Amino acid sequence: MTVFAAEQQFHDAEASLPSHQARLACRAGLAQTTAGVAPGYIQGNLAILPETYAAAFHRFCQLNPKPCPIIGMSDVGDPMIPSLGTDLDIRTDLPRYRVWRDGELVEEPTDITAHWRDDLVAFVIGCSFSFEEALLADDIPIRHIEQKVRVPMYRTNISCAAAGPFAGPMVVSMRPLKPKDAIRAVQITSRFPSVHGAPVHLGLPQSIGIADIDKPDYGDPVRIEPDEVPVFWACGVTPQAVIAAAKVPFAITHAPGLMLVTDLKNKHLAVL
Repeated sequence: MTVFAAEQQFHDAEASLPSHQARLACRAGLAQTTAGVAPGYIQGNLAILPETYAAAFHRFCQLNPKPCPIIGMSDVGDPMIPSLGTDLDIRTDLPRYRVWRDGELVEEPTDITAHWRDDLVAFVIGCSFSFEEALLADDIPIRHIEQKVRVPMYRTNISCAAAGPFAGPMVVSMRPLKPKDAIRAVQITSRFPSVHGAPVHLGLPQSIGIADIDKPDYGDPVRIEPDEVPVFWACGVTPQAVIAAAKVPFAITHAPGLMLVTDLKNKHLAVL
């Protein structure tokens, strides 16, 4: 399949909502943000680690449920996670990956089949794209979707609870909102604890260690109007900062903003 055909398939998936078709488009080579793709379906962040580090990372996620809510986990050496989707192959079905060695980013492939090993465990972590559907349904605008860019994400001075070698700063995603929309967004997203829940901070980015709101550490900058405040949610990119800090010999994550589209439905996440 050509990249042009893959792109058409990706946009067809976006229009008709089939999460499986969205994954097939990624498998065919399309690499772009999945924000707004396959509305209604849960998307996930990815962290893949050797089995020797898996237990400690699992504990890290348990201790830090806001940035790292686990929604799926593979068996050792198995790239398939049937609970998350039909024919879901973790090696091929994300738009782009990041390969880490000793805490350094060394490669950003669109397929990790050549990197897969029999000792690897894949963790899929809840993504804020899921609660964005609920915000849009309540007529709350999402700026990065409007601008067709990746959500801006920032490393903060908020420390995560440590587990084994895993420790470090929380990463947050940001959406600029008018104050009345920010209040409503807190109410709505608090119903979705499995995909980060309510914001961790509103306004004053410097107080959580963000020196320049126009220069995100991951993703793309977005416009903030004078009558808007930045609203920050815990982000599933946090494992990337933690894995880098731990200098794990080998790990694979997703490229920020380019997520795994699952067959699970967002509507099943709400707790109220």
